[in-house]
Order: sequence, then C-alpha cells, then structure tokens
Amino acid sequence: MTPDLWLSRHPYLQPLADVFALVGDAAARMPRRTAGLPDWQAYVDDFHAGIPLLESERAAIEVPDPAAIVETMLDALTPLPLPQWLTARCDALRRDSQSEPALFRLMLWSALSRDLEPLVLAFGKWRDEERWLRNYCPTCGAAPAMGQLVGKEEGRLRLLSCGCCGTRWRYRRTGCPFCEHTDDHRLAIVAVQGQGGLRIDYCERCQGYLKTYDGQGSEDVLLADWTSLHLDLLARDRGLKRMAASLYEVS
Repeated sequence: MTPDLWLSRHPYLQPLADVFALVGDAAARMPRRTAGLPDWQAYVDDFHAGIPLLESERAAIEVPDPAAIVETMLDALTPLPLPQWLTARCDALRRDSQSEPALFRLMLWSALSRDLEPLVLAFGKWRDEERWLRNYCPTCGAAPAMGQLVGKEEGRLRLLSCGCCGTRWRYRRTGCPFCEHTDDHRLAIVAVQGQGGLRIDYCERCQGYLKTYDGQGSEDVLLADWTSLHLDLLARDRGLKRMAASLYEVS
C-alpha cells in the first residue's frame, strides 16, 4: 500500500497529509542532532524496572529543550506555503506554547523522532522484548497510538506502536493495553471493510480503543496514525475513548 494509493481511496485525508508533509519538510530543514547511544549495561536495571530509555538518569540521553525545538520548527515553517488556518495556529503557538497542545506535540515529535531514529533502532536490537511487555513505550513512555498483529495464527505476535517516537514493541496477545484487564479478557473488534487490514480493537471494560493493523508490509502507511483518522471518528461515534496522546486533534 503506497501513500498515494491510500490517499486516492481516502481523499478527505489530503488536508491532514498536506500538514504532515509541511511539518516534515520543516523538520528536514533543521540541523540533525543525533542522540548518542547510552551505556546499555548502566541502563539495564532501569529497563527491567520499567523506566523508559529517555526517562532514565542512568541512560543519560540528552534531549534538547522542547520549547526550543518547537520555536526552531516554527522558524523553519515560516517560509513555507502554509494554509491560512495553519499560519494562524502557528502564530498562536508562538504567543503561548500552551494554546495549541496538539500542534506543539506534532512539531516536537516530528523533529525529535528524526533525531532519535538511530537510537530507536539500536534500542530495538538491544532490548529483550520479553522483559518489557508493558503498555507504554520503552523509549519515551507514551501510550500506544496503534497496534499490529503479525505472523501466523499459532505464533502470532502483537506489537504496539508509539505515535511519538515511532518505537514498536511486543505486548501480550490478549488484554487491554490501557486498563490492563487480562482475566479471560479479549478485546472486542470493529472490522471495517476495504481498510487494508485496519480495525478497531476496544475494551468493553474501560471503553479505550486501539486502532490495529492486522497484517504486514504497509507499516509506513497504516501505522502512521493520522492515516486512519476516519477510524478515530468511527470510534468516537460509538462512545469509545482515545487513550493515547495524538499528534492531531479530532474535533
């Protein structure tokens, strides 16, 4: 599944795609600040204790000031051909960093995820997935934005995907990743025809939902979170709750 094919089937997503493209262009204009790799042996006890990599004092990963990152992103966006509504929201964000929380997160993580990519890849190779199995990102601590089911039925794995830093990690096959209710508990499913394997898994106990890609090969498109905005709207109409922080707003 290519981005162009997906957008041709979901043309109402084009304005959101344009925003993400503009912000991605701005992030690419910024000087790359590659985070150094930590002393993994120094971090291992914190990892076993459930402390995300970026929150560990022992890992000592230096992350630039978020406000400074967003300010630089706003400067990089200024010469780009922004729609009028986005210009207005950028101006509001300059005046008050608390006024546009979703835009602030989008700017921040568009820049940070690019800089953290080598670290995220190295961390994925180092960590023992069986020792994590937690319902928050092992890299940055965010709640999962998406899920994925991979493999054949008998050996099927469930992965969670972070909408902020892009980390994917193993999780229990059954049970809610938000309230963590597991006693004979399986998530209910809302299947949607013609969505490339995307569906909504939701917990009947807490009403939290997780958009899930049942398949492999189109992760860049179908795990991008914003590409399934229509599933967020469907879930909201059913009274379900989005538990994870989002890089966009559903109003």
